[in-house]
Amino acid sequence: MSEWRNQQAQIPASSGDDELRMIPRWSMILAVLLFIGAQYIFHGVMPHHHHELLPLRLMMGYAWGALFASYALLVGYVSCDVRRRGMSAGLWILACVLLPGGIGAVIYFMLRQPILQHCPNCSTQMSASYHFCAQCQFQVSPVCSVCHHGVKITDVYCTQCGHDLAKDGAPARLRAYSD
Repeated sequence: MSEWRNQQAQIPASSGDDELRMIPRWSMILAVLLFIGAQYIFHGVMPHHHHELLPLRLMMGYAWGALFASYALLVGYVSCDVRRRGMSAGLWILACVLLPGGIGAVIYFMLRQPILQHCPNCSTQMSASYHFCAQCQFQVSPVCSVCHHGVKITDVYCTQCGHDLAKDGAPARLRAYSD
C-alpha cells in the first residue's frame, strides 16, 4: 500500500492546474469588478417597485455577473496563451472582445498554433509534436525505428506496426523504463 502512495506522490500536477495559473491578475480583478458591477446594476440602478420580483433580480444579477466575469477570465487566458504559442496577442484579444457571443474565443481555440518547445541540444524553437530537431537532428522523443511513429517511453512494442522497441537502440535518456 505504501508503494502505491509513493507512486501517486510522484505523479506531477495536472496540466489543467497550470492552465488556470496562466490567467493574469488583471483579468481576475476585472472579473470581480464586472461581477460586482452587474450586482450594482440589477440591485441599485434598475427600478424595483415590485418586491415580488426580488428572486428574479437576484438570479439575473448573479447570472449576468457570472457571464461577464467568465468572459473577462477567458480574455485574460487568451492574452497569455497567444504569447506562449508565438501568435499575435493584439489581434486575438481584439477578436475575442469585438466578435459577439464569444465567437472570437471559439475561433481562437480552433485556429491556435501548437505550443513551441526548445531543442535541448541547440535551443531551436520547434513544435512540441516533433520527434527530432530540424536543425541538429537531436532526438527529443522516442519513435519506432521501423514506421517512425511516436511511441511512449513505457511501450515495449510499437502500437502502429508491432515492432519490438527494445531492439531499436534508442539513446539512454529515452530508455528510462525499458530496463
